[in-house]
Amino acid sequence: MKSIITTALLSLVAGSAAFASVEPIPGSITYDNADVMLEKAPAGSTFFHTFANGDGRDVREIYKVNADKSVTLVNRTVSNAS
Repeated sequence: MKSIITTALLSLVAGSAAFASVEPIPGSITYDNADVMLEKAPAGSTFFHTFANGDGRDVREIYKVNADKSVTLVNRTVSNAS
């Protein structure tokens, strides 16, 4: 199961250029033009960021690390529970 999720995530990131960009919202790491740079993460790797939005729903975002160590928001999901 873990390998299926990993494969799906890698496919998503590899094909992310074909999708419209996901715009940051309040709570996103890159919201308000934040200049985020990572020191140790390898280029091409991904990571999750989870936070609660204003109406009590959990938001989960996927970020990709670029070659210059900046990050790009590539996907967001919001829970249905409030």
